[in-house]
Amino acid sequence: MKHLTIGSRGSKLALAQTHLVRALLQREFPGLEVSVRKIRTTGDKLTATPLSQLAGENKGLFVKEIEEALLDRSIDLAVHSLKDLPTDLPNGLVLGAIPRREDPRDALVAGRLLDSLDQLPAGSRIGTSSLRRETQLRHLRPDLEIVPVRGNVDTRIRKIDSEGLAAVVLAVAGLRRMALDSHISFIFPADQMIPAVGQGALGLEVRRGDEEVEELVSRLDDRNTRVAVQGERAFLDMMGGGCQVPMGAHASLGGGRARLAAFVASPTGERMIRDTIEGPEQKLREMAIRLARSFRESGADKILAEVGLG
Repeated sequence: MKHLTIGSRGSKLALAQTHLVRALLQREFPGLEVSVRKIRTTGDKLTATPLSQLAGENKGLFVKEIEEALLDRSIDLAVHSLKDLPTDLPNGLVLGAIPRREDPRDALVAGRLLDSLDQLPAGSRIGTSSLRRETQLRHLRPDLEIVPVRGNVDTRIRKIDSEGLAAVVLAVAGLRRMALDSHISFIFPADQMIPAVGQGALGLEVRRGDEEVEELVSRLDDRNTRVAVQGERAFLDMMGGGCQVPMGAHASLGGGRARLAAFVASPTGERMIRDTIEGPEQKLREMAIRLARSFRESGADKILAEVGLG
């Protein structure tokens, strides 16, 4: 193959991630020509609607149109933020590779260095577009005022001043990929602010049976990242949630062992189920399914029903 067309959302972060994948491919295959086609998704069009209000609707808000371009062969490869990619892919498409993951944690951007969230004054206005982050913030600091913000990573940072916010919460991975990590004030421990499933990882989606493309992208697959995020996605799949549900899961590997921390919360953050499970790395998927069943038995179904799922 001499030429490959990648489909990507047109946001600055999405394009930065896509250009990263293009560079990795061209490093592995020096003679390969790679072009990028920008595709506007449903999620990109609904800019006036807070993402938290879209919970329960259109699990593929940021991927549907890109997947359609894959299926009609107008692109050869799709690069997604894995946290946006539903666990059930359309017929004919597969997850061809998951490159090495960037830091999956969340960061507080506040214009100054902080030792903890507790250093923000009572009543501080915090911006986030994520129901997952919002519910955990409400659980950690019920006194904070949560303000919905949308836009590119740099746009959200500018809103600290333009909208009188004390801080915004953003993914460490996005800040680093945009070379904006100097703005990080504090990084939440993963057990305090549990990340979204797949956060920090990229999903390279290809057509099933397109052996030439599958072979190319398989060279970018990172085994440890794939094991970890497949465990997280197994939990999400068993829970039946999408990327905008107040839910998170984070898997960590080491010494042949795996640990999965997860939570699900009511929209207000008043009710929350949190737990962890540990065991052999090769049993991570089974552990994730077992943990999800435990959540359901503990009342998670009622919580999910509040956001139109369950």
